[in-house]
Order: sequence, then C-alpha cells, then structure tokens
Amino acid sequence: MFCIFCKIIKKEIPCYKIYEDSEVLAILDIAPVNYGHTLVIFKKHFMNLEDIPEEELCKMIKVVKKIGKAIIKGLKVKGYNVIINNNPVAGQVISHIHFHIIPRMEEDGLSLWPQGKYEKGEAEEIIKRIKKMSGL
Repeated sequence: MFCIFCKIIKKEIPCYKIYEDSEVLAILDIAPVNYGHTLVIFKKHFMNLEDIPEEELCKMIKVVKKIGKAIIKGLKVKGYNVIINNNPVAGQVISHIHFHIIPRMEEDGLSLWPQGKYEKGEAEEIIKRIKKMSGL
C-alpha cells in the first residue's frame, strides 16, 4: 500500500515539520490554501474519522488546538479553519486521517460553502433518519 503520509512519517519523503510527538505529526501542506496551512496527521495509519479510536482522536485534536494557538500568535492572524475531508466524496485525497488548519486573514479571498435551507418537515425527517440508523 502506498500512503504518502506513512512515507513522510517513516522519513522516506521530506516534509516541513512543525510539531512531532510519539503519535502525531504536524507539517506544512506543500500546496497551501494560505501560508501556514498545516496538516495534523496521526502516525498510525487510520483511513478516516470512523476508523480512528476515540483516545487517539483526542490526542490529535489536542495537537490541532496547540498548533492553532501557535498559528494565531506566530503568524499574527485572527483565526483559522479546522477541516477534515472524510472519505473521497468529501474531498479526501489521501486515505490517512488528517486535519487541515488553514490560517485566515481578512480579505484572503476564501469563502464558506453555499448554504441552503430545509423545507417544512424536512429537518424532522432528516433527524429521524440519522437517529434510526445510528442508535442515537
């Protein structure tokens, strides 16, 4: 199996490392949306959010928070987006769980996705379907 993140973790491919501990690696994205765009990667290979055990996910999100604070201070930005593209249909290109931290500046040209609205009764139907299939 070829996984570019696994190769980076094994030091077979170079990266711009920001942070590393025994389980998590944070690197600059080589194709940044904005300068400072960082990827937080769990070192053990898990494909997506459903695959990673909660304990490991908590370790990742703690690093996301740490890097986010550092981006605000170090790059003097006012905010950032935290994004996970979960499965190919959602834009996941590399099948190894990772979070994107994208620094945001006023007038950076980025916008959020378009927003819709529910018609009468649709929201209740969606809630019912989600709860029925998930056991919530």
